[in-house]
Formats: sequence, C-alpha cells, structure tokens
Amino acid sequence: MNPSQIHTTFKTVLNLLSSGKLKQSLEQTRFLVDELQLGEYSDRFKELEQNYQYLLYYFSNDISDPERKLVYNRLVSKLFILSATLREELFFRNASGFEYTQKRYFPHRRRFSQVDGLIDAFKYYYQQTAILKTSDVNVDAELQRLRANYEQLLPELFSVYWLATFYSQNEKDLFSEVITGEKWSFVEQSLLVSALTLNLWRMFDEIKLMMLFDCCNSGQQHVKQRALVGVCFILARYNRFIPYFPSVRNRLVIMADENQTFENFQNILIQIISTSDTDKITRKMQEEILPEVMKISPIIRDKMDQEYLLRSDEFDEENPEWQEIIEKSGVSEKLKELTELQMEGADVYMSTFSMLKNFPFFNEFTNWFLPFDPENSAVNELFRTSDVNLLSAFINNNLMCNSDKYSFCLSVLQMPEMQRNGIKQSFKAESEQLEEMAKDEALLKPDVAAKNISKHYIQDLFRFFRLNPQTKDFSDMFKSSMLMHKSYLFDLLSAGTKLKDSVAEYLFSKNHYEESVELFEEMIMEEPASALLLQKSGYAHQKLKQIDEALDAYIKADMILPDDLWTVKKIAFCYRIKGDYTRALEFYQHADFLKPQQKSNLMNMAGCLEDAGNYKDALSIYLKLNDTIEDVKVLRAIVRNSFLSGNLSGAEYYSDRVLELDVYAPDYIYAGHIALCKMQIKRAIADYKKALDKLERDSFEKAFNTERFMLIKYGIDVNDISLVLDAVLYN
Repeated sequence: MNPSQIHTTFKTVLNLLSSGKLKQSLEQTRFLVDELQLGEYSDRFKELEQNYQYLLYYFSNDISDPERKLVYNRLVSKLFILSATLREELFFRNASGFEYTQKRYFPHRRRFSQVDGLIDAFKYYYQQTAILKTSDVNVDAELQRLRANYEQLLPELFSVYWLATFYSQNEKDLFSEVITGEKWSFVEQSLLVSALTLNLWRMFDEIKLMMLFDCCNSGQQHVKQRALVGVCFILARYNRFIPYFPSVRNRLVIMADENQTFENFQNILIQIISTSDTDKITRKMQEEILPEVMKISPIIRDKMDQEYLLRSDEFDEENPEWQEIIEKSGVSEKLKELTELQMEGADVYMSTFSMLKNFPFFNEFTNWFLPFDPENSAVNELFRTSDVNLLSAFINNNLMCNSDKYSFCLSVLQMPEMQRNGIKQSFKAESEQLEEMAKDEALLKPDVAAKNISKHYIQDLFRFFRLNPQTKDFSDMFKSSMLMHKSYLFDLLSAGTKLKDSVAEYLFSKNHYEESVELFEEMIMEEPASALLLQKSGYAHQKLKQIDEALDAYIKADMILPDDLWTVKKIAFCYRIKGDYTRALEFYQHADFLKPQQKSNLMNMAGCLEDAGNYKDALSIYLKLNDTIEDVKVLRAIVRNSFLSGNLSGAEYYSDRVLELDVYAPDYIYAGHIALCKMQIKRAIADYKKALDKLERDSFEKAFNTERFMLIKYGIDVNDISLVLDAVLYN
C-alpha cells in the first residue's frame, strides 16, 4: 500500500465503526494488519475479532449478557486505537510528509539518547545561571553561552514529545515533573503542551489525552490555557469516538463542574469559532484596504509637500484635506469597520504579520509554538535596558500573539540603530499610557490574562496552519472550527447554560447561517421557543434559500407574537417566493393595516397582484404611489402594467416620462412595443435599436419576446412581429 491507500483504508475503518458496522471495519483493518506484518498487532487484531465473534454467538443464541453493551463499546474503542496505531506505523515506514520524515531522522540527530539526560541539561542551565547571576564579576559572555545551549535544548524537548508514537513511563514521569515543577520556566512547559497536542492531533491515544487533561489543572496559566485549547481541538477531531471512552467522558464531566474551567472552555470555544472570520478579514485587508491606501498615499504625500509644516504656529495642525481624501476614497469606512472588528476581538493582524514570517527564526519548527520571551537571544537586544519604552509596552500589551511579537521585534532589529532609538524615545509617553491601561484592565477584569493567553495561542496556531512552509503536510486544525458546536464537549458545556445561545447569536451575527440554524433548531426542540428565536431561525433558513422551513418558523413566531410587522412581511415574502400570491397578498394587506401606506409594502402588494396576472389592480396601486412619491421604479411599473392591462394610451404617456429620465434597455423595449401596437413601425424599430445598443443580442431577443403574447393580443400579426425583429437585428 502507498500512503494514500493506507489513509483511505484507515478512514474507511473509522466511517464503518462510527456507522455501527463492526464486522466490515474489522475486514478493512485486516488489510492494515497484513500490510504491517508485525506479530504484536496481528495478535491484538485476532483477539478483537475473536471477542466480537463470541459476542455475536451469545447474542444470536439468545444468551443473556448484561455486559453486552459495555463489551461492544470496548471493542469499538480498541479497534479505533488499533487502526490508528497501524496507520501511524505504516506511515512511519512509507510517508514522505514532514512529520514522518522528522520521526525517522530524529533518533539520529538527538544530542541525548534518553530524555533523562535532556532534563538534566535543563537543570544544569538553571543551576549555573542562578550561580552566575549572584557573581560580582562580569559574566555576560558565560550567561550568553549558557543561554545559547539552553535554546538548543528546546527543539529537542519539543521533538521528544511531538514525534514519539508512545511515551515510556520515564517520559511520562519527566513530563509531569516539568509541568508541575516550580523551578521550570513557562517556556518549556508551554512547548511541552504544544508538542503533546500535535502528537494527539496526529494519532489518538487515551493515555496522552489524560496527560493533556492533567495540564488543564496547572496553576500556570500559560500551561492551563494551552492545554484547554488543545483539548477543544482534539475532542472535535475525534468527536465520533469520545463516547466509547468512559474515562474521557468522566474526566470531562468533572472538569466542566469547575466554574473557572467551565468559563475558560466557553471563552476558548467562541474564540476558535471566531477564527472562521480571520481569512475573510485578511482578504479584505489584502484586496480592499491596502490597495486603496496605496492608491491615495501619493496624493496625500503631494499635499503634505505643499504645506508649510515647519511654521511654528501650525506645526501640529493637520490639513483637513487629508481626511477628506481618505473619506472620498472609501478607505475611511473600511478602516472604521476594521477597528470595530478589532474591538470585538477579531484577529486583524494576520494580514500584516503574514509578510513577516520569513525571518530565519521561523525556520526552526519549534519557534512557531514558542511563547514570547524577551530573554530569547533572537530579540533580547531590544530589552537590555530597564527604560520604559514603546517596545516593552507594546510587547506587554495584549494586541499581538506570541508569533507576531517575535515578528515585530525581529523587524525592529532590522532597522538602523539610530532609527530604532528614535522609535523608543519618541513614544515614551504613549508607552507609559499603554502600560497603565494594561494594569487597569488586569485589575478590573481578573480573568483577562487567561482569556488573552488562550486567544494569543489560538492565533499562534492559526498562523502555523496558514503560514508555515510545512503546513501542507499537516491536517488543518481550523477546518474543525465551524464544527465545534457539534462536539461532545460543546453539548456537555451547553447543558443548562446560555453557551448555545451565545454561540448561535455569534454565528448568526457573522452570517454563518448554516451553523447558526442548526443551533436554533436544537434550542427550539429543547425549550419553549420565543418569537425572537423563531424569527432568527426563519431568517437563517431564508438566507439559505430553505423557504418552506423559513415560512414554518415565521408562522410559529406570528402565533406567539401576533401582528409583528417584520414577521408578517416575512411570511408574505415567503408565500410570494413559493408562488402563492393570494396568501402573500393577504399578509401584505395585513402589514398595510398595521402600518398604512408604507411605500415598500405597497410596492410588494402591487408586485403580488402583478405576479398573479391582476394587472389592473396592480396598476391602481402604482398610480396611487405615483401621486405621493416621485420614483422612476414606480413609473416603470405603471408603464408595464398599463401595457399588460390594455391601457395603451396610459402606457405611452408614462413611457414618455420615463424616457426623459435615466433610461434602461427595457424602457426602450416597452417604448418600441407601444409604438408597434400603434402601428408606428419606424419609431418602434428606432426604439428597439436603442435597446439593442445596451444589450447583448441574446438578451435583447429574450426581453423582446417576453411580451410577444401581448403584441399578438393587441392585434399585431405574427409575421409583422418577426419582420420588425429582423429589421432591428440586421442593422
């Protein structure tokens, strides 16, 4: 088997398992076992197959077995894990992707053959650093050497727990020591959580998942929040099989009972779901805002060159023309929208920093998951003084994720030193203000630090899966972002809470109608529905062009909250779309009763009558409208309905008025029809030619023939109609 066939077989096994077809999934798993040809896995497979045969035997012979359901679930869970392990082992042999290449070569490039030696090297770094920092002599060179060695240890630590198929007991013990030990830095702890998450993302392992759960109890927020984010993604990926692992379910129930963890999960789920808009924001930046800014920047620069900016009394005065240029270009509105998105917590920096991921720093795979550390040798040159400056304030602020902070600092380091120092000094006041704002925010909102850590980590992951050169070899975590509301975890968290309402409202507000309507329908089934909920459900169905479902929701909303104008008009709209013009007209008339003489509603009433072929009554409404408002759309409707109802003189009068205004091709076609019906052939051909000038030939012929039946009704000979059309088309 090649890697593609292996993966296809594995997916088939999972689909059969989740569909309850255990025998067929065993048959497919056999292909993987035969391909690997390792006795250990053959024995495990035979045992599973034999146990299932026993279960079937007892069942078919009507032998009572109170443990049958439990045994069946265990068989499913064990077969799931076996197939995942077989896939991993076969990929290790055959796959050419980045992860499996790293797995094969990592044992040959390790500095420490055992993880004990690696851990001892970290301990040595901390011991020596602590001793040197108490020294009276200058030890900067030695500290730098130790730091360089320490940073070389981080990728190896990450790789041990990222690439291993299974963890030895020693590796599990040392993992726990690092995560819980007070002497360890948040840097190593954070990297271990990310490595474990990536490992689980590649292959499910119940023991490793329990280790990730343990990290969720850490008192170190960097560890806890990363672990909670990882749990959300892992559970969404393997959602179909979580019910077959009682220990996982039980652990989740316990965690969900803890108020703080529960709130953290809620925040993280919403943050993950919100990443679905990041690509849209990035496209807006790259395709709309930045090109427009580039267009107007030379204009503003020219204006600035013309100003006497060095006059002392006008030095700080900005020219109002600059703002006027921005507003006229349309950039102002787009920037305002972007600011609002940022205030809502949207990731608006992805576009900016995506261009700053080409530094050698990001060639090291581990650094994509590295929490920001000012002591890192790649950036510590900027933080050697204790002065408060823009850089330190900006880094401590919550605007950027870890990956973007490194990009920002690396960019500043590319500047000449004089320019860099100028930036530091010129923004000193602003930096102090930023730090004060950050302190106030932390005092007023104690949970803000946790929320920001999880948000930044999610953004780090998003950048990895979008921008890392090797990302094509990874299954994208964020493809599951819009499936979070379908996960077992979400169901557990939303029971008896307002989480489902919040997520449904968020999805609805961001025009994710397909996902929001799924939650709306669940909420309608679970509790007595409010009119507002039914209205939103109806609107979401309507946007998805599910008119029957939308109409059903609107009618139920109308029963709960009668005479709501918006609902009544929506019901009328749905009936009209369905072609039930009689019922549509009834509801539009009721809307007119609730709010008389509303222009849009009168137009809809007339439109219903017109759709139903009642041109005279439609014309009556349009004429009344024309008495109160001046609207070329109303005039066109009068022309159309006058012509269709046989009122040729009225049609001609209003057609002449339309032709004095902004003329569309259909206006000339109706003018031509009217002239033809009055046997003014020359004028008719002239008007048709004007219409043809504005349309493609096929479109013109289609529009011309739409009212051909009326031309015949007015007594025009069929052959004459064809002659007129040919006369127009020949020219």
